[in-house]
Amino acid sequence: MFLLFKNHCKIYLILLVILSSCQEPLKTHGIIYLENRANKLIINKSNKNDVVKIFGQPQIINSDKSNISWIYMERILSKGKYHKLGQHILKENNILILDFNKYGILQDKKLLNKDQINKIKFSNKKTENELAQRSFIQNFLQSIKQKMYGNR
Repeated sequence: MFLLFKNHCKIYLILLVILSSCQEPLKTHGIIYLENRANKLIINKSNKNDVVKIFGQPQIINSDKSNISWIYMERILSKGKYHKLGQHILKENNILILDFNKYGILQDKKLLNKDQINKIKFSNKKTENELAQRSFIQNFLQSIKQKMYGNR
């Protein structure tokens, strides 16, 4: 009886080691299998409804007067090996940019991987938010309110 139990423990231990090393844990963000789904789209034939059926609602919408761009992202992180001490490693980072004309027909699609994203140059300009700036009356009333409640 004890020998039978001992043999089963060895088998369970071997199975545990084999099965735990088969699949690495992944953390995904965005639309998974972005490249495979992008191949289903046909330029000058697919429209916005087709894109919504395949991908769902866009994560970012950029609209100009002449064209509309929808942006979808995919990000996959995996655990590092022993020399990385379990830190997350970026396995895939893809961005799909879809350009539509004013009628909603797909004009262009660009799939950028993590190497191409690193080559993009970004502007150093800063956007000023004029809506968040308070008027003179709001600043005046705010200072009176602080003085009123500050003495309590």
